[in-house]
Amino acid sequence: MSNVVTPAEFQQAAAEVKMTVSQKVGRFAESFSLNNVPKEIVQLAKLHVLDSIGIGLASSTKDYGHKAASAGLDLGGEGDFPIIGLAHRLPVRDAIMVNGVLIHGLDFDDTHTTGVIHISASTVPTALMMAMAHAKSGQEALEAYLLGVETGTRVAKASAGGIHANGFHTTGIIGAYGCAIVAGKLSDLTVEQYTNAQGLVASFGGPTRAYHANGAWAKRMHTGIAAVNGVNAATWARHGFTGPDTVYEYDQGLYGTYAHGQEIDLNVLTEGLGESWELCNVAYKPFPACHWLHAFIESGITLRKEHNLRPDDIESIIVLAHPNQGAVCAPEESKRRPQSSYQAQFSVHFTTAAALCRGQFTLAEIEPETYGDPEVLAVCDKIHYETTTETLYPDYFSGTVIVRTKDGRELKHAQQHNLGTDEHPITVDQVEEKYMSNATKAVSTARAEEIRSLILALDEQPDLEDFDAAISLS
Repeated sequence: MSNVVTPAEFQQAAAEVKMTVSQKVGRFAESFSLNNVPKEIVQLAKLHVLDSIGIGLASSTKDYGHKAASAGLDLGGEGDFPIIGLAHRLPVRDAIMVNGVLIHGLDFDDTHTTGVIHISASTVPTALMMAMAHAKSGQEALEAYLLGVETGTRVAKASAGGIHANGFHTTGIIGAYGCAIVAGKLSDLTVEQYTNAQGLVASFGGPTRAYHANGAWAKRMHTGIAAVNGVNAATWARHGFTGPDTVYEYDQGLYGTYAHGQEIDLNVLTEGLGESWELCNVAYKPFPACHWLHAFIESGITLRKEHNLRPDDIESIIVLAHPNQGAVCAPEESKRRPQSSYQAQFSVHFTTAAALCRGQFTLAEIEPETYGDPEVLAVCDKIHYETTTETLYPDYFSGTVIVRTKDGRELKHAQQHNLGTDEHPITVDQVEEKYMSNATKAVSTARAEEIRSLILALDEQPDLEDFDAAISLS
């Protein structure tokens, strides 16, 4: 007899039986089937996988990408699993770790805005590598990815930015819960094992946001760390190791530890599972910078275009940001003078100035010749930030730029919905163009097109052998 139930049957059963939140999530995960998912959501899932792999390919050309692969090889030795865009093959956990680093490495990967979490950069490598490890089909890999997104984003959403507010990186902590579900689906866990896996995740340490201090590479690791922690938890649970079944409710559990002092709505974790799709609230990144900065970048580009604005025209600039976005705004002295591409990607001063000066914000704008450009830095010196609560944060990452010109004009643009969200979407063609632009930094156009075709037909693949061969240079 099939154990697949419809979303409505799941919700009714959960209401009738007294279960903890992790048990409810486990019950949903066990019964989840891609066959019950609307076609447009399946298509959207494939596009997010495509976006992730394209970024991973671009990252494979970077120094941090090579160092990550080298570290993985040193730790685990040669293995059977591919690294995106590289010749190395590593054991499954090391491959998941390194691929997670590559997908998140350029800070160009998607974000669930209300949860403030980069969800695909951990769930995509977990789904693909674990599907290979368990000889699953492309459809099963895609099913596990979507399941990880739908559960992981809700775990993040329940704290509405509260984990970030306490100095932790939501992506590195909550990503592990989604990945435990992904790995569990691909290793056929029972409800009890899913429950234990979620409880076991809480025994792994959580990454902090200390990377803001000097723009270090540490943040790039957090998606890989989350993925591996999720795989470890699911595997231990599969072998009978137990974890607390009230990890979400307990006052010293996930939220009591990482989001203390914040209002938590536990209903968010299970409401709408299988009926409303959080994937629709996962925003693509059109610009390679912290998602909090995208509204400022778009505002700068818009002001330059609409008013034919040039750097020499500018007297001063005010940017208005939500108080919780202070990490990209202060201290102003260092934000005006980024010393690395990563510092540039987390500076409202630099990104706004670059957008105003260049009329764009691409990977070229985070190269040394731009973050060291005297013209851009001169505009950085004219920027000051102020806080406002008149934004749509955390549902959307709003931003306002006010330019005062030397001839006395005040030019203002308020971008409430950042580009790439449901209220301000980019098109399928734009997602594919972004993919091709990123992918062809590492592979030929023909190879990039082959990978694209395989991903967009992922649910039709009987296995992942062709995909493995296409993304690996071995």
